[in-house]
Amino acid sequence: MTNRAFPVYRQLDQMDCGPTCLRMIAKHYGKYFSLQTLRESSYITRDGVTLKGISEAATKIGFRTLGAKLTFEQLDEKSSLPCILHWKQNHFVVLPPQNYDRNKKNDKILIADPAHGLVKVSKETFLKLWITTEDNFGIALFLEPTPFFYDNEEEKKESKGFSFLFRYLKPYKKYIAQLFLGMLVGSLLSLIAPFLTQSLVDYGINQQNPGFIYLILMGQLALFFGNTAIEVIRGWLLLHMNTRINISIISDFLIKLMKLPIRFFDTKMLGDVTQRISDHNRIEQFLTGTSLNTLFSLVNLVVFSIVLGIYSLPILFVFITGSALSIGWILFFLGKRRELNYARFQQMSDNQNNLFEIITGMQDIKMNDSETTHRWNWEKIQAKLFHISIKSLSLDQYQNIGSTFFTQLKNILATFLAAQEVLKGNISLGMMLSVSYIIGQMNSPIEQLLKFFQSAQDAKISLERLSEIHLRDDEESGYELTPDEELDMMCADVGSDGAFAQEYQADNTSENGLTLEDVSFQYAGPGSPMVLSDINLTIPFGKVTAIVGASGSGKTTLMKLLLKFYEPIKGKVNLGHLPINNISAKWWRKHCGVVMSDGYIFSGTIAQNISVQVTTDPQRLMFAMKMANIDAFVNKLPLGVSTKIGNTGNGISSGQRQRILIARAIYKQPKFIFLDEATSTLDANNEKVIIENLQQFFQGRTVVVIAHRLSTVKHADQIVVMENGRIVEEGNHKSLTALKGKYYELVKNQLELGN
Repeated sequence: MTNRAFPVYRQLDQMDCGPTCLRMIAKHYGKYFSLQTLRESSYITRDGVTLKGISEAATKIGFRTLGAKLTFEQLDEKSSLPCILHWKQNHFVVLPPQNYDRNKKNDKILIADPAHGLVKVSKETFLKLWITTEDNFGIALFLEPTPFFYDNEEEKKESKGFSFLFRYLKPYKKYIAQLFLGMLVGSLLSLIAPFLTQSLVDYGINQQNPGFIYLILMGQLALFFGNTAIEVIRGWLLLHMNTRINISIISDFLIKLMKLPIRFFDTKMLGDVTQRISDHNRIEQFLTGTSLNTLFSLVNLVVFSIVLGIYSLPILFVFITGSALSIGWILFFLGKRRELNYARFQQMSDNQNNLFEIITGMQDIKMNDSETTHRWNWEKIQAKLFHISIKSLSLDQYQNIGSTFFTQLKNILATFLAAQEVLKGNISLGMMLSVSYIIGQMNSPIEQLLKFFQSAQDAKISLERLSEIHLRDDEESGYELTPDEELDMMCADVGSDGAFAQEYQADNTSENGLTLEDVSFQYAGPGSPMVLSDINLTIPFGKVTAIVGASGSGKTTLMKLLLKFYEPIKGKVNLGHLPINNISAKWWRKHCGVVMSDGYIFSGTIAQNISVQVTTDPQRLMFAMKMANIDAFVNKLPLGVSTKIGNTGNGISSGQRQRILIARAIYKQPKFIFLDEATSTLDANNEKVIIENLQQFFQGRTVVVIAHRLSTVKHADQIVVMENGRIVEEGNHKSLTALKGKYYELVKNQLELGN
């Protein structure tokens, strides 16, 4: 099939290769789909996507798909292109339409690789990377557009362009005006310099007039001090703007990041997020450094070009031609530079993830004597980074050598023409020196312009990666406030319990509460295991509900659904009479006290870790610590609640950590409490005291407890037993023990009871 221009998109993250391949093929057939849409449709996880996931996403947007295992000859002779290939056993690429002839020696095969762009490989390399079985078969996914694909409405292309960045300059209009004024004054002062040089030679030296020479000297010194003062002021203004704009850009990014749903962080590697924060430095540099400097330099270029044209049009023509060649040379390499930039991002992301894993997992690394293995893994990443750095260095050298060659050639030819003009008597010797000065001044803006092109490319790539975050839907988007909830939220601001509290009190006397109706959930796509299946459950208001079951039975997932971390794929969750999907997640969690088994201790004081707020109420803090039975430990510390813990402070035991997390939940004085193995690491004495305290605190509150220990759950008003994502038993301790079913087995195994 004849090859034509094939659209190429680059993957933004390490796991994006599958959706990016599908995006390229959709664009080949004339439809644009965002990477985020295809990600969600292919059920991407932290491990990437499967071929089945890509197929399901393709079907959703209107393709007919066929997965096949075939030989190279079958792929070459009978296949309809483009198709998606499983590559290197852990990657996906597109095989676009092409003119490959397998009978022609050394003919190359064109591959559209989301990680590297369009590349050509030999048949030998192709087979090595594509064949995955010993019988020489490779895996491919063929896609054919259906009428639905063409009838399907194309997504509107959205991206954060440079206009998104320039809005950060708006608050600094006065500073920019001052910079522009200073630039004009500086240009005018610089414009005087060549005329002073001309006068110095033509009138001072030729006419041997020392007084005039001293006068010119004083004028040049005045210009020098004037320009220096302007540069100092300009530098201060730029530093002031740079700092504030950089903080604003990163702050907005973190605000957006914190608005995203939990599922986003389930599919993102730490390195991918931290690398995007590093991208902000390049954007800020472009916005306040390169772009403004280039703007100022271009004004100088225009002004001096006019003066040079007055002196000699041929010399101006030589300068423009040489500068155009120099700029063209730099632009010629931008595509290759972009490719290396993407590759560096991926490797730097791997590097960040690997270092984080080594640092946080050092205890287990030492316990298992695997220091060498982890060091070798890190060194492999460094070797790849070194290889990319060598390529980047070589590319920079090619760019610099070519640019310098054209610049020097331009300068030599301009000097030669100026000398000829002097010999012909068209210009004086002083004018020739002025021309040399002007060309020197004009070379600087050209260099700034070259840097601008490179910086703009870096900023554009960074902006693409950041757009992928900024264009995502917020966790709060799409829900609707009911009249009751609106009233409750308004009343909450003035200290009243509001409409929800009234309904809560009414429902307290009824059987209503948190209800789950036919709820099912799975973390990945339709082919992934079902974590919860057909859950029907009522959690009464004002009562304690305990959820028990073996590990992996779905207890924690059920709690996360109740906390709106995820939405069920089937069924619904209600809060009283309100569908929980229509309630603000932020508002709902404000009323919930939560202790998760993997709760986080922040770097800060004990008081800050318990209140997790800017200000701390001392009375609430003392009450929360007493309820969590950690007050005695904290009071013995020299700094008390001001003792720093976490990454930057003192280490604490796992039991102390859990008690701080319990105190954090109590400090909120919540209407709803969710505890996931909250006392699992506590000794018997501490557990006994805390459970007794919590029994008092639970009065009038709705509590959901996940636990294995009998002492934690036996006093619950309701016990729910889960197995393989289903509810198998419900009741209280007495009724379930008498039933001698699953709960009885759990209790018996724990206490080693006989029949």
